[in-house]
Amino acid sequence: MRQIHPSAWLLVLLSAALQILIFPLPNLYPLSWGAVAPLLVALLRARTPETLQLREGVKLFPARPPQAFLLAYVCGVLWYAGTCYWIYGTMQKYGGLNTPAGLAILVLFCLYLGLYHGVFGVAISLLAGASNRGALLFAPVVWVAVELARTRISGFPWNLLGITQVDNIPLARIATVTGVYGLSFEVMLVNVAFATAFLIRRAKRKPLLLAWAGAAAVLQCARWIPAPALAADKTAYLIQANVPVTDNWAKPYFDSTLRELTQISLSPSSGLSVSAANSNVLQASPARPDLIVWPESPTPFLTNDPVFRGALSDLARGADTWVLAGSIGIRGTAENSGRPSEIYNSGALVSPSGEWAARYDKVHLVPFGEYVPFPRLFSFASGLTKEVGEFSRGQSRQPLDAGGSKLGVFICYESIFPHEVRQSAAAGAQVFVNISNDGWYGDSGAYAQHLKQARMRAVENARWLLRDTNTGVTASIDPYGRIVARLPRKTRATLVAPYALSEETTFYTRHGDWFAFLCAIISMLALLYLPFRAKAER
Repeated sequence: MRQIHPSAWLLVLLSAALQILIFPLPNLYPLSWGAVAPLLVALLRARTPETLQLREGVKLFPARPPQAFLLAYVCGVLWYAGTCYWIYGTMQKYGGLNTPAGLAILVLFCLYLGLYHGVFGVAISLLAGASNRGALLFAPVVWVAVELARTRISGFPWNLLGITQVDNIPLARIATVTGVYGLSFEVMLVNVAFATAFLIRRAKRKPLLLAWAGAAAVLQCARWIPAPALAADKTAYLIQANVPVTDNWAKPYFDSTLRELTQISLSPSSGLSVSAANSNVLQASPARPDLIVWPESPTPFLTNDPVFRGALSDLARGADTWVLAGSIGIRGTAENSGRPSEIYNSGALVSPSGEWAARYDKVHLVPFGEYVPFPRLFSFASGLTKEVGEFSRGQSRQPLDAGGSKLGVFICYESIFPHEVRQSAAAGAQVFVNISNDGWYGDSGAYAQHLKQARMRAVENARWLLRDTNTGVTASIDPYGRIVARLPRKTRATLVAPYALSEETTFYTRHGDWFAFLCAIISMLALLYLPFRAKAER
């Protein structure tokens, strides 16, 4: 009888721990070059005949598909629990769930998304049925294919492996051609080299380990190669509102909040104001901002509220500039349409003359945050939307025209979807504007994880990114993914943010996820051909 060897479980636990550590918080990104290798070794040295002993110990064989699924699945469940633990706190504090229900949501989340690691394990097991060499050769391709499935099928591409390299500017340039998936492929290649060293005879192990260490060191040290300074000829005022999540929006509190946000928008010096002081930016001091941005926040700023509309119009006229404000978009009312109002998570654009010129309505909503999928099945979770309502989906990713500057707006959670953000650049967006409310995450690592993923969107499309959040991190990000100006978290302040417009498009912007789809096709062909070839040869 062949069983899973205890060492395979230890390797699975090690890999899960390493995969947690490479994402903030903490941010031990150098471990990414070996984080998946223990899982690969576990899959390819998982089982043993009880009676077969060799001079070097027990001879280990690749896991069978059910065993491989279980090993990789456990790794995936633990990884999601370790990196997305913040879901529990968010559901409990803001979703109105008690402790058991909050834990149940987190457990179900991990059990569901851990399936993708399980699929990876099964694929490696099937390929190993032909040979370990084939399994190792195609492991990076299969990993990328699984990441694509996670993005397109489940709709939660949180912390794709390539995100770990956003600070490695020379290496991250791969993303301008392949998207983040090319970086995931590169990281997996190095992991495969590390795993291979432990799957060959000990006599050949040392040279391969040295080669792996050299490759990892070179790729890691590349992050210290400086990128050229970029010119920024425009300035935005990014308002970090620092508005608490509360139901107590009595009129005096509402009016004072609106008044204070307007004041620091017109006179940044009236509050905490931070300007860019970064050698990577060549910036001229403007007489007035080219754009003022208010973030997504839990404030009931309704687009049909005359008080809010009047204040925003007055701000645009007073500053003589364009204003983009996170708001709750209203379309249709019971009084004039005979049907319930449709509400949207929106960014409203107001012209310097005070005219409400355009609006972006969020297309990709957050499940259990902005709507409850399959409401009958998840009726117990209806309280999750009590703070924000049941939103409708927007229909367009066309850029908003702010006097000739085309703004590619995306809201909060949308920043984690490479193919969706790419659409606005492909449609002509010259600068990205990401408004978000990361206050839902508290002080967990989620806000830092979210920031890294947004930065990768700037890299993929070679666009400046103005990221305006309610509680932080509010930042100006250049096309290399560098943060050139930022505000401290949990402060009501104005960031004087440099940026520039660009009309050039990257290969990724023009062609999308071609590399990831190519990996998916190669994976399917390999899974169809190699096992059958091995069976025929036997």
